[in-house]
Amino acid sequence: MSFVSQVVRRFRSTSFRTFILYPIVTVAWELLVNRGGLRLQPLFLPLLVWGYLQYRLCGQYRIKRGGGGPGLDTPPERLVTTGPFAYTRNPMYLGHIIFLTGLALTLTSLFAALLIIVITAWFHFRVLGDERRLTQRFGQPYVAYLEKVRRWIPDLF
Repeated sequence: MSFVSQVVRRFRSTSFRTFILYPIVTVAWELLVNRGGLRLQPLFLPLLVWGYLQYRLCGQYRIKRGGGGPGLDTPPERLVTTGPFAYTRNPMYLGHIIFLTGLALTLTSLFAALLIIVITAWFHFRVLGDERRLTQRFGQPYVAYLEKVRRWIPDLF
């Protein structure tokens, strides 16, 4: 694989963009607009850890129980409706959003806040496509899962 195709492949990775590229770009932007300084709010750092761990651990859980690979490029072989997937249909994507929220709040960054809006909208449209593909793949059991479990915010009570 050529260097250029490796770089393109890396930038196509949602996790690379969320957990590496966007933080680097956000810090660079904030340093630029704040004349070399950052306005840090360490109180929100746990959101960064929570978001990343939620993405990572839910991904491992899904791959272990459902097969396939990360994302839907290699779709799961089995429907996973237990563990974190019993509370929200998209715990991995939600982890991305939690991480980015932590980034915006930790850096008090309007740039990152705007990024969250754009990326959340992008995730929503991606999820709609994922749901169509998963309905085709798993049929009625997935339709029942759609009716039972919320797309984004867990129904805990």
